[in-house]
Amino acid sequence: MTDFQGQKAIVTGATRGIGRAIALALLERGATVIGLFGSDNEAAGRFREECAELPGNVYLHQCDVSKYKDVEALYEKIEKQFDTIDILVNNAGIRRDGVMAMMPEEDWRQVIDVNLTGGYNMSKFAVHLMMKQKYGRIIFITSPMAHMGFAGQANYAASKAGQIGMMKSLAKETAKRKITVNCVSPGFIDTELLSDLPEAQVKEYKNMVPAKRFGKAEEVAEAVLFLAGPGASYISGSVLEVTGGL
Repeated sequence: MTDFQGQKAIVTGATRGIGRAIALALLERGATVIGLFGSDNEAAGRFREECAELPGNVYLHQCDVSKYKDVEALYEKIEKQFDTIDILVNNAGIRRDGVMAMMPEEDWRQVIDVNLTGGYNMSKFAVHLMMKQKYGRIIFITSPMAHMGFAGQANYAASKAGQIGMMKSLAKETAKRKITVNCVSPGFIDTELLSDLPEAQVKEYKNMVPAKRFGKAEEVAEAVLFLAGPGASYISGSVLEVTGGL
């Protein structure tokens, strides 16, 4: 089990679903976690209570990752408090499903702004802090939809494909500074993101998965922690799939 004692990690979308599992796993292993959340103060309160007995320290910030100025201001605070960071997990993501011909422009823009532009905003400033110590781990939570595509998810698929392209470029730009950049690509994971699916669709999706079940958020967290650890120092520009064989 990798020890993250003394390391500082930013996790976006940290209070629910996959982000929550990642943040808790890092805290259990001694990391200091700077957890970001959007608008769900109730979930943030529950998460803070969960963290009370864990070895690591948690600092929660409400921040819209799609807003450049908001992210810039947040990093100014983080730099003053911690100087540098070791890990960034770009997990924050939303869905606004609908067939493209009927999709409102706002639904397209919101998904791209949060999922893709949010990753750019967070990673740009993270690189500056990581370069100070010539070390860092940046991990994007992408999706198999990046290459599979589902009807009604053109905006989501485009945002996830964009994450992979951005990751590969950033990996090449930062390699000499001992900063690795990778993606973890979860398949169907049992979280709030799938909670609005009709029962018939849930059954259909499970039948698509060779493992015949949805994954657990904790299983995704283990993949993230592997890439965030020292043992993954020669892995960069890669996509690690956690899909049950999808």
